[in-house]
Amino acid sequence: MSATTVSAPAPRQSLDDVMLAMDIVDTLRHRELALEKELGGAARKDALVARLKEIYAAQGIEVPDRILEDGVKALDEQRFVYAPPKDSVAVRLARFYIGRDRWMKPVAFILGTAIFVTAAYEFGFDNPREARAERAHVELTVELPKDLAAARDAAVALAGSEQAKARIDAAYRDGVTAAKAGDAPAARAAIGELEFLTAALAQDLTIRVVSRPGDYSGVFRIPDDAPDARNYYLIVEAVDAKGRAQTMEISSEEDQKTARVEKWGVRVPESVFNAISADKADDQIIQHADIGAKPHGELTPSYEIDAGGAILEW
Repeated sequence: MSATTVSAPAPRQSLDDVMLAMDIVDTLRHRELALEKELGGAARKDALVARLKEIYAAQGIEVPDRILEDGVKALDEQRFVYAPPKDSVAVRLARFYIGRDRWMKPVAFILGTAIFVTAAYEFGFDNPREARAERAHVELTVELPKDLAAARDAAVALAGSEQAKARIDAAYRDGVTAAKAGDAPAARAAIGELEFLTAALAQDLTIRVVSRPGDYSGVFRIPDDAPDARNYYLIVEAVDAKGRAQTMEISSEEDQKTARVEKWGVRVPESVFNAISADKADDQIIQHADIGAKPHGELTPSYEIDAGGAILEW
């Protein structure tokens, strides 16, 4: 059986030996002793060791031959030479990370600005816009239809004629159509119209000829197409039990426009006009000023005299 030979482990170098070897390599580089490479292998090594002995002896440093030889060997092996890593993705990422102080602040600023702008848009514009859209949807589909129905029912409860009911129904249908079309202002206007009709139906008014200083009690017009004729009008108002003038919805026979007014002119025969004029002439007071009424549950006035169309301006 053959014997197995085991080589003894290389002795460990102390830190001082390593540091001295590094110094030797550094000395060889800086003093350009590497030019001795022109010599043969063994001769070069001996020449370098001899030269190093002279250098360190001149400095008063005694260095063992094994350390000098190890330094020469380290020089040949480029043991203490820094070799930069080859360019690769990993190397680039490492350099990018090492240089983070240069790019991190600008990137953090840009990122922070983007987050702030996004949050500002989200909470300052987008969310409120969605909330407004939701409120508008609820108003159009729930609140306005409910308010329209309530306003219609209140008006119908007071209506005393088919004419009044037709006006109420028309206003209600206009409001419902507007709500379905997404036109909230028009739907609200329809509710306002129904509320006006309700208030008008609830009133019990007297139609009275105006008889105040500075106000006309009557006027006449000469038609453009009949210059020899005259149309006579009494200026009237609708007053409540306390004598306060109330708003009425009156249509003009001249231009067919409808307006809500407190005074209007009602066309009467010349004889009625002259009678009222004579009544006022003696003491500037019209004794028989009440010529009609707007009953509770009705929208239009009724007259006790022979009356025709109306005018709104004079």
